[in-house]
Amino acid sequence: MVETAIVAGVGPAQGLGAVLARRIAKDGLHVVVAGRTMEKLDAVAASIRAEGGAATPVVCDVTDEQQVISLWNAAEAIGPVSLAIYNAGNNMPGKVSGMTSEFFERCWRVCTFGAFVFAREASDHMSPRGQGTLIFTGASASMRGKEGFAAFTSAKGGLRNFAQSAAKEFGPLGIHVGHVVIDGAIDGEKIHTLLPQYAAQRSGEGRLIDLSGIAEIYLQLHGQPRAAWTFEVDVRTSAEPW
Repeated sequence: MVETAIVAGVGPAQGLGAVLARRIAKDGLHVVVAGRTMEKLDAVAASIRAEGGAATPVVCDVTDEQQVISLWNAAEAIGPVSLAIYNAGNNMPGKVSGMTSEFFERCWRVCTFGAFVFAREASDHMSPRGQGTLIFTGASASMRGKEGFAAFTSAKGGLRNFAQSAAKEFGPLGIHVGHVVIDGAIDGEKIHTLLPQYAAQRSGEGRLIDLSGIAEIYLQLHGQPRAAWTFEVDVRTSAEPW
């Protein structure tokens, strides 16, 4: 029987979602790569197949409940899902003053509401088998508020607390829930494209987190024995102040 994995929140080829998907495929799982843009998903899936892996792209807006349900059904039709990663939620800066309610709610829907629907489906599909791993991608904002990031910190903080509740509920069902705090900027395509000067400065300071290193942490969580599960791990470079 084919074992599958879902990575929700896959964007550019040199982004965390894509790197996670390629790393998981190397362990022999059929990876369902999910995101909003089919062109990007096709490119990631093609790169996995080129390396001898198996991948299926599925367009999914995580803020749409029915699309998340359909994503899980599509993955389960390929084979039982043993690893599910919720990686959706880009940094969304903005001051409270002048912020629209639509912006605030959008941030919450991507980071927190979508995670709830994804986790509910994970529980419904994994619990009858009594096994599976569910991992959420967190951020520095999961742990503390910062000026100019009120919407993002509230959404990511909510995600962390939700993940902790899910871990306590799902653990007795055999489902390992983990939360990975990415404490710093990732050395990926987005930061180099959108903020090249900032990326160059952080790179010179040794403060861009390696994508492949992050991916290994996710796989380590997935491989942990039941008698020694980790809920939360934070990752940063050696130069990152914290």
